This record gives sequence, structure tokens and C-alpha cells, in this order.
Amino acid sequence: MSEIPGLDGVLGVEHLEAGPDKVVVRFTIGEAHLQPFGIPHGGVYCAVHESTASTGGMIWLNETGQGVVVGTNNSTDFLRQGKVGDVITVTATPIHRGRSQQLWHLDSVDQDGRLMAQGQVRLANLDRELPPEAWAAFARKDKQP
Repeated sequence: MSEIPGLDGVLGVEHLEAGPDKVVVRFTIGEAHLQPFGIPHGGVYCAVHESTASTGGMIWLNETGQGVVVGTNNSTDFLRQGKVGDVITVTATPIHRGRSQQLWHLDSVDQDGRLMAQGQVRLANLDRELPPEAWAAFARKDKQP
């Protein structure tokens, strides 16, 4: 677990870089990331992909105005099986950012640079204010080393 609130904290995600045009995070596959058959659960990649894209989407949306992003589609392809101890780096970059939606591309690579999973996350831009306490937690998450 990390100091980051929510599911990212439970999964042990560390934020390495966070900006409107690129977000990079890292996590190490542990026993808690495995499905019952002893291999990493694909849902871990999906969850990290969505939160990583959402981080970039929120930063961009709030630099250009105000609002909240929510995931509307998450498509992840699993290309290589990881193992306990593998360090996975996830990089999110925008494909499209518009008035009502965003589309982000994600690559997950292991410590040797091998592509483990690749995906796309579509976000809806909602015209509503983020509660101040949520923004404070988000800002703290964004500043994690």
C-alpha cells in the first residue's frame, strides 16, 4: 500500500510524473495482485489504466476550465504475463481531448521495457465542481514522488 488514497493506494501505485499531457505511475506486482491461479489479475492493469488516464484528464480539464472526469470505457489488452516482483510502469498520453470527452492511450511495461499491457480509456468531461476535500486529496496524490 502507498500513501495515495483510494484504490491506487491499495494497489501500491506510485506517481512518477503527472501533467496534462503525460502521466507516469509505477507499481510492483505482489501476492495481493494475483488471481486465484497465481498470475497477475488483469483487473489490476485495468484499474491502474483508468486512474492514470483520469489523473491526466483531471489535470487537463482543470487547466482549461473546471469539471470532473469519469471513465466511460476501458479497453485493455494483456500481452505478456507478469510475475510477483515485476515492476510495472504505466504511461498515459492523450489521443483526443474535446469539450465533452477525452481518449487516452496507456502502455504498461515491465522493468526490462517489455510491453505487458496496452489500453485505451475514454473519459467524459462533466460540468460539475469537484468537492474541495476531493480536490485536496487529488492534489496530494498528484504530488506523490
